[in-house]
Amino acid sequence: MTAFNNRVSEVVEAALTGGEGPYLRERFAEGEENLGKAIKTFAKITVKPGTRMGYHQHVGDFEFYYILSGEGKYNDNGTVVPCKPGDVFKCGDGEWHCIINDGDEDIEFVALIVATI
Repeated sequence: MTAFNNRVSEVVEAALTGGEGPYLRERFAEGEENLGKAIKTFAKITVKPGTRMGYHQHVGDFEFYYILSGEGKYNDNGTVVPCKPGDVFKCGDGEWHCIINDGDEDIEFVALIVATI
């Protein structure tokens, strides 16, 4: 068993990817030695109220979001739907998505990006 207690946290400016406001990314583990060849990112994301993550496309990989807390909107290839705790979303290879926090509390979710192999 391996315990990962050296998580890496970073503030990401959503504007860099066409969004608005900063969000926090806490990586649970990094590197192929910990994640294997297929997993590119395994992290908890915190999106503050008023923040819109950049609408982005996945190429050569796909991503799952598991919503832990907070409510807002999920943009799934141009279709905007509500998101709430317990929801799971998948953005497939070649598809587009983002999270919009138009609520008044943080949205926290687990993000898992997996390479298509």
